[in-house]
Amino acid sequence: MAEEAKWFVVHTYSGYENKVKANIEKLVDNRKLHDQILEVIVPLYKVVEEKNGNKKEVEKKTFPGYVIIKMVMNDDTWYVVRNTRGVTGFVGPGSKPVPLSEEEIKNMGIDIEVVNIEVETGDSVKVTEGPFEGSVGIVKEIHEHKRTVIVNLSIFGRETPVELDFTKMEKI
Repeated sequence: MAEEAKWFVVHTYSGYENKVKANIEKLVDNRKLHDQILEVIVPLYKVVEEKNGNKKEVEKKTFPGYVIIKMVMNDDTWYVVRNTRGVTGFVGPGSKPVPLSEEEIKNMGIDIEVVNIEVETGDSVKVTEGPFEGSVGIVKEIHEHKRTVIVNLSIFGRETPVELDFTKMEKI
């Protein structure tokens, strides 16, 4: 079914993009729609801003008011997304959502490359980036739609579940 998935653009209230993304991901988990709604992204870009003489790198939304979703379009997924709080509708003529072509996605500068992970539940992994860099833990859950894994790490002598991006760890 994932082969049928296409990229769609959803219009949101301005400033609600991250909230809409979180709400859709929660609905996907609750309704077990992982095989139908595969990815929800709010495209960002980095810019250096200067404030009071200090330079700081900040992320800004590439398309304010829009969320991009890779999904299989059917009545269930349309209903879930369309009725998510903060969503005003799909982009397309009238009420018919129109999928983006792969070329349009690439031209928008959105990285749509799928990261394949070679780990399974129970495998040992080493954290390669972030505050837990160098830590070793056991994979407890894999969330392919979010491209994350839950790893139990020993923090201060206690087993603690930590969510890691696929790209921030490696199998050992």
